[in-house]
Amino acid sequence: MPVNLMPTPCLMPQPILSFYNLSQSVTAFSTTRHGGFSQGAYGEFNINRYCGDDEECVNRNLEALGRTLGISPNAIIMPHQTHGNEVRQIAKDFLPLPETVKSMVLEGVDALITDVRNICIGVSTADCIPIIIYDPEHNASAAVHAGWRSTVQLIVQKAVSAMHIAYGSHPDKLLAAIGPGISLDAFEVGDEVYDEFSAAGFDMGAISLRKEKWHIDLKECNRRQLVLSGLQPENITVSPVCTFSSSSDYFSARRLGTASGRIYTGIMLK
Repeated sequence: MPVNLMPTPCLMPQPILSFYNLSQSVTAFSTTRHGGFSQGAYGEFNINRYCGDDEECVNRNLEALGRTLGISPNAIIMPHQTHGNEVRQIAKDFLPLPETVKSMVLEGVDALITDVRNICIGVSTADCIPIIIYDPEHNASAAVHAGWRSTVQLIVQKAVSAMHIAYGSHPDKLLAAIGPGISLDAFEVGDEVYDEFSAAGFDMGAISLRKEKWHIDLKECNRRQLVLSGLQPENITVSPVCTFSSSSDYFSARRLGTASGRIYTGIMLK
């Protein structure tokens, strides 16, 4: 379960992060809405450049997060997600690349893997499910964005497979944290979405509930995918936070609209 830590008061805003106790060898966290420079529905802390926030505010928030992590803002990596299942490996030669090339590499990507120390890979969410994975044997990591479309496309299983291919990761040794996201009670969907999950082979009796409409438990969907990939259930932690019902602390697109900020869930190898 994530542990909320308040930063030491200072003159400059500092992001208030929710940390995950995966290992002393990594820093793993989700941002909250607090401790930054953004305003309105983007307030206060947002580092996503793709959701309409003021560019200067995003840059100042990135600088603040870099100070908190002890790295350059350029070492905080976030893909431009498109609700697919593309997994991209970040190697040592990524950071020196020109910004235009880095943007191309990160375009249309919903999961990152790396074994490079002192860079932070992460994904951006506002009701979708963020998942971070750590391989203590090979000191490698993954950050996965699992909205309902990516979940149906089994993105977290693809990320585990990519770690095995790239780093020799053994799934039964992996540690994972499922971060803040929309709950079953809040995630109401139409019949067409239910049908896509059913067609993908999910156990609908275990991950859905019929009220006036269907409700689907995205966190449980991804937890089950991790187990099917070979992770030990006891090595998977699940945040109890529902972003929709906790939108004062975490961004929720369903509550605030899509023109709002995003949570950044990241992992940095030490």
